[in-house]
This record gives sequence, structure tokens and C-alpha cells, in this order.
Amino acid sequence: MEDKAAVNFNGTSPVITPARDLSSGEIIKAYIQVTKPVSVALLVFTAVAMMVVARAGHPFTWGQFLVATLAVTLACAGANAVSCYVDRDIDAVMGRTSHRPIPSGRIYPPVRALYWGLALFAASLAFAWSLNFAAWLCLWGGMLGYVGIYSLWLKRRSTWNIILGGFSGGLPALFGWAAVTGSVNLLSLLVAALVVLWIPNHIWSLAFFYRDEYARVKVPMLPVVTEPKKALHCLLMTVILMALVSVGIYFAGDWGALYLVTAVILGLAALALSVNVYLNPAPKKAWLLFKFSSPYLGILFLAMMADVWL
Repeated sequence: MEDKAAVNFNGTSPVITPARDLSSGEIIKAYIQVTKPVSVALLVFTAVAMMVVARAGHPFTWGQFLVATLAVTLACAGANAVSCYVDRDIDAVMGRTSHRPIPSGRIYPPVRALYWGLALFAASLAFAWSLNFAAWLCLWGGMLGYVGIYSLWLKRRSTWNIILGGFSGGLPALFGWAAVTGSVNLLSLLVAALVVLWIPNHIWSLAFFYRDEYARVKVPMLPVVTEPKKALHCLLMTVILMALVSVGIYFAGDWGALYLVTAVILGLAALALSVNVYLNPAPKKAWLLFKFSSPYLGILFLAMMADVWL
């Protein structure tokens, strides 16, 4: 199939042209893709897992469960769509992202993606408000952290982009707890911290693999702007902290052996892969760590739910 759009360049600024002859199905698909559904699924899963954990000791109807799931899904999807609009220029330059709906011209003009994302987020706030104020605040915090602090402020300016902007990644899990209980506690904060510490491992390993592409668009990810050994040392430290927090969660909650055993095994696996990359800094090893990171988080949260059920 021929490309339906082309990205031209005026100096260093990409000029996006509209895709032609798109069917209704392709247009719908583009608006779904701009929300990054795979990313949304993982974040929503952390929220659902925390709702299951919190629901064990609090009254929470299935209707409220569905409303909360819809709220966090729309919020994550909306934030991703707005972020894609913000990053449309660098996405057009990077080979890894040039096929996305905005740079490929499948959503044109690009501002339509912004409107789409804001509409999704507004709907999420309405659903969250019907739950409680704490849940509503969590969604606001996620949007402000991801789009405001990370995408608009720090991503192109500082190596602290992932560290300071990454706190938004923990907000869906915190939302899940708050949606059920109306508040937060030590356990929910530790679970949110686990996700925040997971993010550097996930993003820096990817940036190490795509180091040249990030350098070309001048995004100062740590593996791009510092020597590999130093960057991998920082990555290893975050993985160690992540593994320790995952075990700390066991002591902060009422868990059985299932969660603890899962946390220890996954933590050791993450540490082994991180040490392997640190000692042998090759892009392929970083890619393996990146591919492991999402299953790590998914399985760990699945273990939380299974532990409660059992």
C-alpha cells in the first residue's frame, strides 16, 4: 500500500500534509491510535488492580467500578492524545514515531487531535466527579503532570524530564484506590511510587536503544546527553529502588505469600537484566530490558489482584 501522507521539511521544522482517500474505518482507527491504547491499557490495569485491592475492605458497587474504569480510561487516552499533539514535530522526525496518526497526516489538521484529547479528558472528569473529589483530583494531577510538567515543560529542556514528569504515571493507580475509598493511604502511595520508579527503567532503556533518534530531535533523555555508563548506573539505581518498594508494599498491606513471592522473583529478574545492561552496555540488551518492563508491571499488579481473591 502506498503512503497516504508525506512529511516535508522546511529547514528543521517538519511540514505535515494530509493523508488522502482515508476510509471511515481508517479515520476511526487513527483517532483510537492517537490515544496510544497499549499505554492506556497498562495504566488502566494498575487502576483496576488497586480498585480490586481497595474493594476488599470497602463497599463499592459494580456500577461504580465501571464508572471509575471508564473515567481513568478516558483520562489516560485524552492525556496521550494531547501529548501526541504537543510532540507532533519531533514525532515526524523520529523513525519510531513517524507513522503515528498526526505526523502521517491521518489526523489533519493536527489540532483535531488536541480537541479530541481535551474532549476525552473533560468526559473523564465528569465521571470522576460522580465518584468523589479525591478521584477527580488524581485525574487532574495525571494530566498536569504528563502534559504540563513532562510534555510541555521538561521533555525538551532537562534530563530531569522523566524523574519530575514521571509522577503522573503513578496517578492511575492512586486514582483506583481513591475511587473506592475517597482518600489515599501509605499503601496506595507506595503502589503509586512503584509505578513512578518503573518509568525511568521503561523510558531510559528505550532511549538507550533509540539514542541517535532522540539526539537528532534534541530531546535530552539521560542516555542521550551523558555517557552510557553513568546513565545506566542511574537506571540501575531506579530498578533497585523499584524492587525494594515492591517488597515494601507487602509490609504496608494485608498480603499473602503470592504477592511477596511474585514481587521478589520479578524484582530479581529486573535487577539481573539491569545489571546485564550495565556491565554490557549494548542496545540489544537495553531493548530486552525495555520489553521486560511492561510485563513486569502487569504481572505484579495481577499478583496483587490474585492475592486478594485468594
